[in-house]
Amino acid sequence: MQSIVLEPVATVVGGRMETTDDDWNAEKAVIRLDARRFAPEAVAGLEAFSHLEVVFHFHLVDPSSITTTARHPRGNTGWPKVGIFAQRGRNRPNLLGVSRCRLLAVDGLDLQVSGLDAVDGTPVLDIKPYLAEFGPQGETVQPEWATELMRDYY
Repeated sequence: MQSIVLEPVATVVGGRMETTDDDWNAEKAVIRLDARRFAPEAVAGLEAFSHLEVVFHFHLVDPSSITTTARHPRGNTGWPKVGIFAQRGRNRPNLLGVSRCRLLAVDGLDLQVSGLDAVDGTPVLDIKPYLAEFGPQGETVQPEWATELMRDYY
């Protein structure tokens, strides 16, 4: 397969300093776009949206902890072993995270957000406005362990 090289478009500033799970809705941070590459017109119209989808790099993950097989989510043996692609853990092969967060304000190249589950210093690879039409079509289904895991996440 061909390699892909990406350059971050922004960096997370503020918010949580450590990658601890749960209670992410309490976090506020800034997504600061790279002023060397972008002018404020790059975010023109973004303030009309309530939420963003943010693609980012799990930059603090030790490469030796990357998982490509099945494991118990969060190490909880009460939950089944599931493959890395059946969970959203950060120790993923390409270290990519995807988060949906509330957009609070646009201030030049600073996007003020809440509920972004990325830490201070996280490289942001892409930012998209959340459109309801891109949400799941029809009923969604997930196992009970996933519901339990997410109970206090946001």
